[in-house]
Order: sequence, then C-alpha cells, then structure tokens
Amino acid sequence: MTTSKRLPGKKVAVFEKNITKRGSVPETVTRKGSDFAVGPVLLGVLVFVVVGSSLFVIIRFAMGKGSPQ
Repeated sequence: MTTSKRLPGKKVAVFEKNITKRGSVPETVTRKGSDFAVGPVLLGVLVFVVVGSSLFVIIRFAMGKGSPQ
C-alpha cells in the first residue's frame, strides 16, 4: 500500500471503531440532573436584590415621594 492509501484507511478504521462505541459514554462525562445551573448563594443574593428593591419601591410609593415606574 502506498502512503496516500494507508492514512485514510487508518482514519476510517478509527472512525468505525468509534461508531461501535456510540452510546457507551462514561458517567463522569454526562451531566447529572441534580446539578444546579446557579449556586444557592448566588440565587439567595439575586432574590435579596429583587425583593429588596421591590420593597423600596413600595415604601417610596406609600410615603408619596414618587410614582412607581
């Protein structure tokens, strides 16, 4: 075999070997359903900021110092 035919043959063999392994991915690579996209601390800070800012708007509106926008 010449060099030009050997290299593609090797690549095809590797590709075909990977085809038979399809679906058998190790568990460390796959994502688990229990992971959170946002950490609990960041979620707490976000809730604190949103709820706190809405409370300030409600208090300002109740005191008559401005209108909510």
